Amino acid sequence: MPFLPATQRPPSKSRTVRFEGHTHGTGISFFAVDNDPGQGPPLHTHPYAETWFVQEGRARVQIGDEVYEAGPGDIGTAPPDTPHKFTNIGDGRLVIFCVHDAGTMVQVNLE
Repeated sequence: MPFLPATQRPPSKSRTVRFEGHTHGTGISFFAVDNDPGQGPPLHTHPYAETWFVQEGRARVQIGDEVYEAGPGDIGTAPPDTPHKFTNIGDGRLVIFCVHDAGTMVQVNLE
């Protein structure tokens, strides 16, 4: 299906939207993240690259051994098999778009 109305997505326990492209004829997947302060995924890897775009809020982003502070408009990338994570370090919501270079998400948590 080339179009996915919000009303047809499965319900989620959080405000974050998970989209896997393989069921919709595309080779990318994404998380449209909407996290509260202190939230974020654990340190993890993927066998493909991931790209982030921060829309709102502040995040501490770890990519390999490097740590960055990111805000609105900032873009980050993690190469395949590189440990990475982010945490909302602001006082409000963190809205970040995480694009996975794969039609099906594969994640190995390290923490």
